[in-house]
Amino acid sequence: MSIETMIKEMAMAAKAASRHLRKVERGTKDSALRIMADRLILRGEDIIGENKKDLALAEKSGLTSALIDRLTLDEKTIISMAEGLREIAGLPDPVGEVTGMWKRPNGLMVGRVRIPLGVIGFIYESRPNVTVDAAGLCLKSGNAVILKGGAEAINSNLILEEILKEALRETSLPQEAIQVIPTTDRKAVNTLLELEDYIDIIIPRGGEGLIRFVAEHSRIPVLKHYKGVCHIYVDEFADISMALDVCFNAKVQRPGVCNAMETMLVHEKVAKEFLPLMAERLQKAGVEIRGCSRTLSIVPQAVPAKEADWPAEFLDLILAVMIVSNMDEALDHIEKYGSNHTEAIITRDYERSRRFLAEVDSSVVLVNASTRFNDGYQLGLGAEIGINTSKLHAFGPMGLEELTTTKFIVYGDGQIRS
Repeated sequence: MSIETMIKEMAMAAKAASRHLRKVERGTKDSALRIMADRLILRGEDIIGENKKDLALAEKSGLTSALIDRLTLDEKTIISMAEGLREIAGLPDPVGEVTGMWKRPNGLMVGRVRIPLGVIGFIYESRPNVTVDAAGLCLKSGNAVILKGGAEAINSNLILEEILKEALRETSLPQEAIQVIPTTDRKAVNTLLELEDYIDIIIPRGGEGLIRFVAEHSRIPVLKHYKGVCHIYVDEFADISMALDVCFNAKVQRPGVCNAMETMLVHEKVAKEFLPLMAERLQKAGVEIRGCSRTLSIVPQAVPAKEADWPAEFLDLILAVMIVSNMDEALDHIEKYGSNHTEAIITRDYERSRRFLAEVDSSVVLVNASTRFNDGYQLGLGAEIGINTSKLHAFGPMGLEELTTTKFIVYGDGQIRS
């Protein structure tokens, strides 16, 4: 069987499964999720064994230590995956929720109700734990999912699919509701992106190169974010101690993720007090500071920033720093160089915080908190399938509700249109 035929048959089967899932009650879905969690723990050794095959190939291929870290599944990761599924099971089911109902002058009752998107094509890199998160969220929201992980995680993803399908069988749910594409051939992605008759939405998750490729080649709507150029603006009315803690966390806790701070903007009135303390703390943690000319006069050990540093997503222990004269300058910088992902302000001034929330056009905007909170779990969604910065049809982390849409329902009593 050719790759094209295999992918098309998988998509057709997913379409049929999605029709079945529309009518599945919450209890059945939650039961399947809990069984999946139990089976992950039960078969932990099998998962780790298959993951070791991927790790051996990754080391042979020269993958970076950061990528190998993302690829690794251990007992702690497996427990975390299982807990994630149980948490999803405990969340309200969005499917069937009536979001509004109103009466027309002719007596018609018009409403809107939440429904699944249908079939989701999920294309992602490195992290096999994402396989479980995505499958759990899609099942709970009534969607079938076709998962195309990276070649580096093929063995891990296939054993996870096997375990998840055991739970589907046990609860009499269609096994085609969760499918992992079992090939590393790149033709599989191209074929998947053409199947607009069977797949309703594509969600890519990974590096900018992958996401741009998917967006450029897909015939199917794509929910995406290209990169996370996240800013923190330290206002003139900032609590300096708080600013030190928040900015350090946003840059250093996990520098290789999309919600890490990449640029720090500092009001000139607090720069001389704040920057030497911040720079000392960052440099002890191994952070390279790339500063504007005004920053260099306060932090002489910093490297001169280039124009290319302001729109950069470093994903590393590198931070661009600019001193601004006022809040307008900070907002203009974010508008010019940001990626609509995550921005934060540190201030004790209520009106400044209100203005920042209103004017910054990003998927998550924070006051006095780390950018690292742009995460579905941290925001109370249970988990996320990804972060969307394209605004349609969701903006920000995508949890259960964002994996649904609404349709109109109308109750009549014989009305006809004149």
